[in-house]
Amino acid sequence: MLHYALVFFIIAIIAAVFGFSGLASGAAGIAKILFVVFLVMAIVSFAVNLLRGR
Repeated sequence: MLHYALVFFIIAIIAAVFGFSGLASGAAGIAKILFVVFLVMAIVSFAVNLLRGR
């Protein structure tokens, strides 16, 4: 998940450099959503592992 977020972030940077503002904002939005999903899944995973360890 984090890998895809980084890929979309790089696509957004490259698109912004070449002047494709619509594509850049779309890719940046997707990257933000994927990063938030990654964070939520990581926090849930850590919490489950802590509870399972007891």
